Amino acid sequence: MNQTIANQQGPARVLGALALELSPGSSSGRDALPQAEAGALAALVATDLAAFAPEAARLDCSLVAAHFDPVELLRPGWPLHQELWQLAAKAPRAPGGGARVLAFGSHEGRLPGALSPSPEYAGGPLRLLPFVLDGDPATVAAVSARLEADLVEEGMAGAATALAAQEAFGIQVEHARYLTVHDLCAMTAMQYEHAGLAELWPLLETALLSPTREAWLDAPPEPLLHYAGKGQVRMALFAPAAWRSHYRAALPGVDAGADADAESVERIARLYAHFEARQRQLASLLRAHGLAVEFIHCRDDARAELAAPPAP
Repeated sequence: MNQTIANQQGPARVLGALALELSPGSSSGRDALPQAEAGALAALVATDLAAFAPEAARLDCSLVAAHFDPVELLRPGWPLHQELWQLAAKAPRAPGGGARVLAFGSHEGRLPGALSPSPEYAGGPLRLLPFVLDGDPATVAAVSARLEADLVEEGMAGAATALAAQEAFGIQVEHARYLTVHDLCAMTAMQYEHAGLAELWPLLETALLSPTREAWLDAPPEPLLHYAGKGQVRMALFAPAAWRSHYRAALPGVDAGADADAESVERIARLYAHFEARQRQLASLLRAHGLAVEFIHCRDDARAELAAPPAP
């Protein structure tokens, strides 16, 4: 995943974050810094990044002085970074040009644009301050290659940066390091594997890195999902009989005659309730990553029914 983020609206740019791993039991005193304090933290971040890749000093460095949950960054189209880049692009340049360090903090308790962290995802152990490096495409490419190759192994934040973030946000920081969004993807993939969500990650990765392509989660007894591109996921919704038919091979004993006694009926009911709970869990996670989830009632060929275009 060592690619530079680019789109048709502007030059390639590097997307990343200052990652703050909180000490167990730590909570945040505040989730955003006032504009007057944001600049000092952004300057420290820019200095750290230039130490890892000296050519980064020739690029604009833009930082949101607020911390977010990983799901708020890992969304198709990277909307949080895109918003940050667009706001930075509107900021005036000093006469003579040159690289800028741009900090976006709060004013009267509000952050600009769509840069506010969601209270729904507050309280996690890993908090992220997004940054964008932008400028000459050749320089961006060189810096990107350097950061993608080594940042995950060598990207500890400077002691001054970690201490400044800790004091500014009122948190206890165990580790402070820099990650590109691709590093964050790799880290999240491992976390989801440990959480029993390994089968879902390839679909999410497609939505993040190849959003116009399609992907499937078809690994019984998991719910059946089709990522149809453009941020849309379709999930198969089964009535109990259709569920039993579709998952018969993956769930021994769940067959046409399995309800011959009360014990079998109760077992099947428990399995079906577990399946429905798993559907709700996956749908909630997908939505947290900014994906729209549509439930499709399926009866016969569920893959074909999910892949079919919506009725006019």
